[in-house]
Amino acid sequence: MSSTQYIPGSCNIGTGEVRRRQVVAIIGSIISILSFVTLLMADAPRNARFGIFIPLMIASVGWVQSRSKFCLAYGFAGTFNMGKLGDISRVADAASKAADRKTATSILLKSTALAAALTLLVALLPF
Repeated sequence: MSSTQYIPGSCNIGTGEVRRRQVVAIIGSIISILSFVTLLMADAPRNARFGIFIPLMIASVGWVQSRSKFCLAYGFAGTFNMGKLGDISRVADAASKAADRKTATSILLKSTALAAALTLLVALLPF
């Protein structure tokens, strides 16, 4: 898969945009770890651990998008960016837009499932 060519339903972001998603994933991961440590140190009630879902979701969306080379927001909006940051283009045809929306939905579902599984793991830990 080329990182310089838009491929409907497969690749809608170039190298610069992929790096942005990687940074988001790292930030989400750091916030998740800090939140988890804080919950443990504060001896928070077990049900408070479900609050870690939000930072885990941020991390999950970033990781899945960067690995897929596909931005779910661009997919839903009918846009793509294969060039320099901020240089967004419109998807021209309906079939490409439909393929992008399908992939964006898949990324959203994968990210939500990953964040939910990790949240459940954190909630069930015995300490």
